[in-house]
Formats: sequence, C-alpha cells, structure tokens
Amino acid sequence: MNSGPAGHSRISFLLEFARHPMTVGAVTPSSAALAHAITTPIPHTGDPIVVELGAGTGAFTRVIQRLLDGRGHHIAVESNEQFARRLAARFPGVDVVAVSAQHLPDVLARRGHLPADVIVSGLPWAAFPPAKQRDVLAAVVGSLSREGAFTTFAYAHLRWAAPARRLRRSLEASFEEVVVGRTIWANLPPAFVYHCRRPTEISSPPLT
Repeated sequence: MNSGPAGHSRISFLLEFARHPMTVGAVTPSSAALAHAITTPIPHTGDPIVVELGAGTGAFTRVIQRLLDGRGHHIAVESNEQFARRLAARFPGVDVVAVSAQHLPDVLARRGHLPADVIVSGLPWAAFPPAKQRDVLAAVVGSLSREGAFTTFAYAHLRWAAPARRLRRSLEASFEEVVVGRTIWANLPPAFVYHCRRPTEISSPPLT
C-alpha cells in the first residue's frame, strides 16, 4: 500500500484525473528522472525568476526548490484549485497562483517579475484544443526573457499524434532553438523533453 507524499500524490492525481481529465491530462505524477531532465536550464547561481506551469502535485516543484535553495523567485501556476491548495501548503516558499496558464504575463507583471528567466511546463498539451495550445504558448513567449529558456515534455507514444506534431511546429515557430531530449524510459509513460531557447514573436502556426 502506498504511503507518504509519493503515494498521496498518485492518489490525488487519479482522483483529479477522474474529475477533470482534459485539464489534468495524466493519471500519475511525473517521475524524478523527468523532473531532473526538465529542470536543467535553472541556473545554479544568481536570483532567477522561475515559472512552473501545471505544477500538479509537485513532482517538478520539489526539484526546482532544491535547485534554487532559497534564491530567486519560484512561481507555480496551477489551474486546478485542489492541486494549488495542496502545493501552497506543502511548499510555503513557492508563490502558488491558481489561474490558467494563459494569464501568465499578467501574473508576472503584477508581481514585478516580467520577464521570467526560466519557464518549466508540466501542462498536458495533447489534451488542449488547438486554440488553447496556441494561446498558452503565446503567453509563454510573451513572458520569457530573450535569453530565457523554456522546457516542456511530451509522451513518446504520442510523438506522431496530431496534437504533438502541432506542438512541435508551434515551438519551432516560436523559438530559434528547439532541441528534443532523449526518451526517458523511467517515466510512466515514457516521455521526452523539448528544450527551447531564444523566443521570437509568435507567428500563429496552422491549427491543423
């Protein structure tokens, strides 16, 4: 029987997936291996502004907090209010905001933290309709510094599905550099990370 934070996270994910499958987008939290891969752009010095989108039950949050070790400012954007409340209680050093990722530029501007240095995404892109996928990516591009980095992940078995192909086209239209990481087999299901740098003006790629 599962016990402790990891077990509670899995149960929470299953319950919230059952209630909101199109916004949760996964039945289990991301693995430690995926968390380490997706947080690699976070600098080890200075006071960076780090944004986490779709923080869920905190699989990436925990690693980001360890890497920052009290430096900079960590903002976690989570639209699911149950997840947001639990994150705020579990990670008091994180600025948790219960809004949709489309509102990210406003969230940062109100805090005086626009633009961000690093944006890490745990959002379920494949579950988003084309218009929402485009709007969220526009919010990311509009919130990131020119020298900033954006990472997000996709599931390997969905690599050639229409939403995944649409996301890759959108990323390549929105960043000068998009590098696809190796498949992380230790995740369930296996996943890979997109490492994106040097945001450009969003160019409204095709929705099909």
